[in-house]
Amino acid sequence: MNLVRPEIDAMEDSPILEVWRSGIDRPGIIALWAGEPDVPTPAFICEPAIAALRAGHTFYTHNRGIPELRAAIARYLKRLYGGDIADDRIAVTSAGMNAVEILCQALLGAGSKAVAITPCWPNVVRAMTINGAEVTEVPLRRSNQGWSLDLDAVDAACAPGVKMLYLASPANPTGWAITRSEAEHLLALTRSRGIALFSDEVYHRILYDAPVAFSFLELAHADDNVFVVNSFSKSWAMTGWRLGWMVFPDYFMPTAEKLIQFNTSGAQAFLQFGAIAALDEGEAFVAEFVARCRTGREIVSRRLARMKRVREVASNGSFYSMFEVEGVTDTLAFCKNLVQRAGVGLAPGIAFGPGAETLIRLCYAKSAENLEAAMDRLEAFLEETA
Repeated sequence: MNLVRPEIDAMEDSPILEVWRSGIDRPGIIALWAGEPDVPTPAFICEPAIAALRAGHTFYTHNRGIPELRAAIARYLKRLYGGDIADDRIAVTSAGMNAVEILCQALLGAGSKAVAITPCWPNVVRAMTINGAEVTEVPLRRSNQGWSLDLDAVDAACAPGVKMLYLASPANPTGWAITRSEAEHLLALTRSRGIALFSDEVYHRILYDAPVAFSFLELAHADDNVFVVNSFSKSWAMTGWRLGWMVFPDYFMPTAEKLIQFNTSGAQAFLQFGAIAALDEGEAFVAEFVARCRTGREIVSRRLARMKRVREVASNGSFYSMFEVEGVTDTLAFCKNLVQRAGVGLAPGIAFGPGAETLIRLCYAKSAENLEAAMDRLEAFLEETA
């Protein structure tokens, strides 16, 4: 007898995972489907974690992270945005996704309503629905100039009964980044309607016209219902470390401690010493990594522009290209076919919700050599299937 909740049993895997399964064992695959760089975590981050492990930091620690890391997060945020974030508004989490899950557990429940600005990373919407929420997805507008936010559509979606508004800036997969005036509008909207504003700022350092993206931490007061989630994964090449953090209103600390306690009991102590080094000593690496992504972006955009059936959507943040191929409406089938016939792994736009159904996502946080080879294969595949 299957005792799994039927709505969980019926939940489909992400289409990205379906493509991954179809090609992960293929020899010579160039995998551009996942959102991670192809460089290992740098030594200046690894060495403090190794030293902490050898020093015996292998025990349980504070639910919200070791005090030294919480202090490093506060210092880092002050450098970027100014102002002081009190220690009791910060929690370290076992990955950014753990922070997402904690917020959904705390703020949503059976029959609740949430709004998500899409296209977005599918795991967030799944976390909302797993926790019982009905999610209204509001797509960004797409034009020749790129992506833009439809504030009127967001206003209309945030109807009575909505408990959470989610957005990512810079966004995965679009690279869209919110402006200060748009952020002011959304903060005023959520304040007036008693809605939690959940800002996913995991790609906050990966922007191509500024050293850091605008953050709601520049606007929100300590008592605002603003929840900012971040991660060490992207900017410091630490995806496998599974460490994130969140900043929340001043009343939320007991809730954060409680849910961390009942989810993971807290992140691994020795890894947190490496995260301190990332924040305190990582500016040169971040700049180097963003420059590497900029090169990847230029390679991909240049190559896509000469492919007759392809149109790329302009963006200025994160490390993804979104493009459409003339005549392709089933992006899942296209990506699976591309894996099998050309050995290139991309992510189907249908995975990311309304606004991306006919698009394909490519991660360009990779070596120039692999990107050029992937573009050669993609171009040949498109010519063969024209």
